[in-house]
Amino acid sequence: QVLLVDSGGGLVQAGGSLRLSCVFSIRAFNNYAMAWFRQAPGKEREIGAAINWSGGSTYYADSVKCRFTISRDNAENTVYLQMTSLKPEDTAVYYCAAARSRTNSAELHPDEYKFWGQGTQVTVSS
Repeated sequence: QVLLVDSGGGLVQAGGSLRLSCVFSIRAFNNYAMAWFRQAPGKEREIGAAINWSGGSTYYADSVKCRFTISRDNAENTVYLQMTSLKPEDTAVYYCAAARSRTNSAELHPDEYKFWGQGTQVTVSS
């Protein structure tokens, strides 16, 4: 059974930091690009950051650029999202997702992500 388990969310004050983690239980983790999406109440799900299979290429939405850092550890089947300078508008459920891809680009269409974590709540208070 393919399973993604994301964790690390919580309540933090504006300006604070959190690190999300996602473990993907699959044999060939390095065949997959990974991403973090988020969905705020009443809003569409949006991609926040993505990383290609090797970790050599990343993508960030303008709203999180220079504040969030995505990284991966292929030996541990884990992807991380380090979030700093958090703002109330970052409040959302964050989902990790996996797309089977060995391209150099991290900019994949959202429909390519076929595997999803259960989500972890991030709440930023003002």
